[in-house]
Amino acid sequence: MNAQDRIKEQVTGHPVTLYMKGSPQFPQCGFSAAAVKILQACGVENFFSVDVLADAEIRQGIKDYANWPTIPQLYVHGEFVGGADIMREMYESGELQKLLK
Repeated sequence: MNAQDRIKEQVTGHPVTLYMKGSPQFPQCGFSAAAVKILQACGVENFFSVDVLADAEIRQGIKDYANWPTIPQLYVHGEFVGGADIMREMYESGELQKLLK
């Protein structure tokens, strides 16, 4: 299975998927830490996360999959939502909470 197939399986197989640097318990960058905090503030306690630092193929593949150059990347019900800045904007407007309910 190539990286694109693995990514598609991951984002469609879980309600909420976050591609990040590190893990929710130990984020390896500030943007990933912010993304985790935003999800937690929305009441999302369990979400599927993928540490892109542990897999170079996924790290590049996820950028190609969404045509989005940065990590973290959030997917909800298989759809790309955005990175940390978009998550923050959506959280502040209340849009992210509605999407995650």
